[in-house]
Amino acid sequence: MSHSVVVVHYHEVWLKGRNRRFFLRMLQSSLRVALQGLPAKRIEPLGDRMIVWLGDGAALREVAARIERVLGIAFFAAAQPVERNMEALCEAAWKELEQQQFSSFAVRVKRSDKSFPQTSLEAESAIGKFILDRLRARNRDVRVRLKDPDVTCHVEIVREIALVYARRISGPGGLPANTAGRMMCLLSGGFDSAVAAFHMMKRGAHLSFVHFYGAGAEPGESSSHVATALVRQLVPYQIHAKLFRVPFEQIQREIASRAPEEYRILLYRRMMLRIAEALARRDHSLALITGDSLGQVASQTLRNMVAMDAAAKMVVFRPLVGTDKEEIIATARKIGTYPISAEPFHDCCPVFLPRNPALYASAKQLTNAESNLDVNSLLFTGIRGASLLKFEYRSGAVEVAEIAPRKNSPKAQIAMA
Repeated sequence: MSHSVVVVHYHEVWLKGRNRRFFLRMLQSSLRVALQGLPAKRIEPLGDRMIVWLGDGAALREVAARIERVLGIAFFAAAQPVERNMEALCEAAWKELEQQQFSSFAVRVKRSDKSFPQTSLEAESAIGKFILDRLRARNRDVRVRLKDPDVTCHVEIVREIALVYARRISGPGGLPANTAGRMMCLLSGGFDSAVAAFHMMKRGAHLSFVHFYGAGAEPGESSSHVATALVRQLVPYQIHAKLFRVPFEQIQREIASRAPEEYRILLYRRMMLRIAEALARRDHSLALITGDSLGQVASQTLRNMVAMDAAAKMVVFRPLVGTDKEEIIATARKIGTYPISAEPFHDCCPVFLPRNPALYASAKQLTNAESNLDVNSLLFTGIRGASLLKFEYRSGAVEVAEIAPRKNSPKAQIAMA
């Protein structure tokens, strides 16, 4: 059986009213990039769907693997394009189901073009009877079941053609990539921040990333290699991305030597927010993202999060704030970041972690705890030490390039904060 098209149904785009054309154009662009290097002849908007016309030699498994990571898609399917008459529809539906094993089936017809002479119900009845007769002629013990059948054959009747398929593949949903503005995500090597990034990508945000790491370059030591692998895994969802890598051990040592022990983690996080904000402004980002989940660890109590946020002028989004670890892990498995985050590593040197971290700090207490620190000097140390990787998704592969740092003056760097 030959499938020469893929029918793509989008998710929320149909709700967008007057802005719908913009979102459809962005979705079409994402599909075009995702299918680079494959024999896809054209991508055609048709009603409330898009049709990907495949060329000779197109490998459906590779096509599906790439489309699965295009944001904004509810589901898609490899389909047979056939003439708009009942004989052709019945034969195509039979081809879809003939080799499958099932005990119940249904036929669902969507008649977008009302000039087709039969109604949806009439077409469903005729095609279903045709398939049932063929199956019984082969002594198959099968029945029609309209509610929760083992398999459903879908028929979409649109302008000039009809599309027939029996296997739908779920897409990631959400909005098309790069439709909601730029944000900077504080990326650890763990499960949470990568999942938070994915959730914001699904809402159309275009993310850059900043990662803070300690000394060591071997697996189990520095987390820098884990952060790089996470961005590599996530970038196909938004086509290109930046990763700023900031060495943090020197800053950590300074805070540990001059600030009260119980506030160390919160002061580390406040300094990370300041550095991330400075890099975000350079990158024209409008907000920060973290992977915090309310109450998950000591630094993520409500009072501590409010106290940390006081160090930044930008809005800080926490898309996982109401989720638990099991939900986060399930999403990490789904998007392929779980095995990366499960590698052994530590974000920053564990020697500098407090024995009894504060649970309910206020912004005033943290400001007082920073009184012995040269905050601007530490901020400049972080910005000056940052290195930059650029990621781009092309022809099904991710290319990574290291970019030389800018030669801005210390005063200009600090002013950006």
